[in-house]
Amino acid sequence: MDKPHRLAVLISFSGAGGVERMVLNLIEGLAARGLAIDLLAIRADGAHLGKLPAGVRLLDLGVRHSGLVILPLARYLRRERPGALLVAKDRAIRAAALARRLAGWDGRLVGRLGTNLTAALAGRSRAARWLRTAPMHWAYRRVDHIVAVSQGVAEDTRRITGLPAALVTVVCNPVVTPRLAELAAAPCPHPWLEPSAVPVILGAGRLTEQKDFATLLRAFARTQAIRPVHLVILGEGRLRGELERLADELGVGDRIALPGFKTNPYAWMARAALFVLSSAWEGSPNVLTEALALGVPSVATDCPSGPRELLAGGRYGALVAVGDHVGLAEAMLATLEAPLPAGQLRQAVSDYTAEAAALGYLGALGLA
Repeated sequence: MDKPHRLAVLISFSGAGGVERMVLNLIEGLAARGLAIDLLAIRADGAHLGKLPAGVRLLDLGVRHSGLVILPLARYLRRERPGALLVAKDRAIRAAALARRLAGWDGRLVGRLGTNLTAALAGRSRAARWLRTAPMHWAYRRVDHIVAVSQGVAEDTRRITGLPAALVTVVCNPVVTPRLAELAAAPCPHPWLEPSAVPVILGAGRLTEQKDFATLLRAFARTQAIRPVHLVILGEGRLRGELERLADELGVGDRIALPGFKTNPYAWMARAALFVLSSAWEGSPNVLTEALALGVPSVATDCPSGPRELLAGGRYGALVAVGDHVGLAEAMLATLEAPLPAGQLRQAVSDYTAEAAALGYLGALGLA
């Protein structure tokens, strides 16, 4: 007999990205409602994995990759028999579908998807795209429900898997928490962010092709040629050297900072004059949501998917074509000249609270 009031949550702590942070925010919201939770961790050493709320039990499954989790997950399901299992990320969802069959477990299995997969695979060969998406047709039909973080991700998932609309619903990420404002109020982390300093434009994310910080650097070079500004990009990744070389080539190396990954990016973000999302693709960009929640004027590329939904088609911030550094520079200059009021920006993300997310997931998990 499955334990109806215990929820298991499976996630790979594969880095310091937004998925890990959002799942932990969600767990906090669910635990606050009295739910007993087992956090099943792949690579239980992520930067966001700190103190867990009361009622949450951390179980390290002892593997370092989602492809190796099938047997330990099946053993857990056979032994503990939770009422429901929530799984974040596509590869882990597919592994959970197999583990469920091996365990003979009949609880409710729900997957969470946070990326527009079609956009993410756009540069791959046809064979590579097929190898990634074909297993989803089998696996996702053995999942009870899929939660997507944006309408764009939901539409993309239905298109790839052929699942009916009723089995794929949208629940906004639990971005806005009381801790967000507390962290933003921390002491000023850099001299450039002092109130009397030159305005700072902020970008944040892994230094990878997805975030397309090269376009942001080119847009910044045009912007600072017209008015004094600094650029800070928070995050780490394999393109650091390439971005530093590009900054030098553009003649702006002394006006940019790449301080790396920061456990508290909000102290930086809250003091920025402008936040810019330059991504080639997203699911629902948490950093853009966080910037709006902190009342920071923002500009974003109109990438698939999420920015258009968050910015209400441009109502709360300019949308620019992906890779268009000229248009991005123009939008940055216009926003610096006439920023929207902080209260209006916060209103844009009023649905992105941990409480609202907890209610949405409880419904999908059949625990409401």
